[in-house]
Amino acid sequence: MHRRLLVVLVPLAALLVAALGVPLSVTVAEREMQETYVNRLGDVGRFASLAETALSTGRTEALQQELTRYHELYGIPVALIDTSGAVLLGPADAYQNAARTEAALPRIVTAALAGARSEPSWEWAPWDDSALVVAEPVGRDSEVVGAVVTISDLTRTRELILVRWARLAGLGLLPLLALTAVAWPVSAWVLRPVRKLDAATSRISAGDLTIRADAEAGPIELRRLAQSFNTMMDAVENAAQRQRAFVSDASHQLRNPLTSLRLAVESLAPHLRPEGDGQQVYDVAVDELKAMQRMLNSLQASARMESMRRSSPVDLDEVLATRVDRWRALTATAGQTLTVDVPPGLRLLEPPGGLGSILDELISNALRLSDAQVIEVSADVDPAAAVVTVVVRDDGQGIDVSERAQALQRFWRSPRHQNVPGTGLGLAICAGLVTAAGGELRLEAGLPRPDGSGHGLAAVVVLPVAPASA
Repeated sequence: MHRRLLVVLVPLAALLVAALGVPLSVTVAEREMQETYVNRLGDVGRFASLAETALSTGRTEALQQELTRYHELYGIPVALIDTSGAVLLGPADAYQNAARTEAALPRIVTAALAGARSEPSWEWAPWDDSALVVAEPVGRDSEVVGAVVTISDLTRTRELILVRWARLAGLGLLPLLALTAVAWPVSAWVLRPVRKLDAATSRISAGDLTIRADAEAGPIELRRLAQSFNTMMDAVENAAQRQRAFVSDASHQLRNPLTSLRLAVESLAPHLRPEGDGQQVYDVAVDELKAMQRMLNSLQASARMESMRRSSPVDLDEVLATRVDRWRALTATAGQTLTVDVPPGLRLLEPPGGLGSILDELISNALRLSDAQVIEVSADVDPAAAVVTVVVRDDGQGIDVSERAQALQRFWRSPRHQNVPGTGLGLAICAGLVTAAGGELRLEAGLPRPDGSGHGLAAVVVLPVAPASA
């Protein structure tokens, strides 16, 4: 995560260096070019003054020597041209060779022969290869008789600009490197507790309420945040423990009185009179006591299962191998048919308490509540989503679409099943355990009914694929 901070800091530093360095580099280049232009302007001004005197007196030998010596010394072609553009004095061949590649030359010469000094023709960018053309009129206004023109190769000047730019870039990189060297350990120091806090929240979301954040590392603000986080988790864990302890203790404490009450009620059976409605009241009382005992057993089981919050990898083949024979025996006794279609080699993260107990509950519901003829267990894997889907389908009565979400809530029972033994906790406990393992339990339409009146119920369990390291 400190790399992410560097990704933000380094570009900011680069922008700062660029903001300071680019204008400075541009200024250096412009200053070099302006200095070169002023020097050439002074040279052509002097030559134009000498040319005016030489043309008026007819003594041009000295000027010819001066122009030739200038070209030999500096490598810059300089020529005196007449109003038609023909070379009067100077190194004509060198001037004409240089003039062929300069597109700006006609414009500048035309302006000079009109008596005006043209603007500079160069491009200051080092990657441009145009020359510097400077022209000075000989004569004034309508008496212009020619112009002195220089064509300066700026290769050396541009190389000098590149060297200076490289130095400026090197100087600009120094603070950037220094900032990177400082930001790397600082960002690691700042973000290390953030990474640990992120890992802690991930484990808490998986159901481990015992994890705590590191409150001893990082800036003071992060330490305070970690301390507040740990305090909150202490309160949450204590509340969850008290809730589970209350449910477990209450169920355990009520078990013995309820058992005694049931024994006392059942002991009344020999004393019931044949006449009257005493037998009916007795049967209702015994049934209610049995239902209360089942409710207490379910509450205790719920408290125990919710205390187990860690999922673990398991082979689906191993889970089915310990249960399929018993499921077949139960369905055969009830006159039903069980089919199992599960590919081998599926490995997944089973919920706390085991995947087998959840499948037992789903099979039990199909046997007791659906009035089904066929029960089917199937599974497949989705490599893209990294999940394994286990489905228990039947062709029984099913549950209306509007009731499927309620069926996963505690103590909910369908109106059709009020006279069937049960507590309404089984599916709710299964859904909570599957969710604790990072999966999902949902109810969908099942197999078509034999009479064609609709579909049964399908309980779909979606669980993550077990990591390869597991």
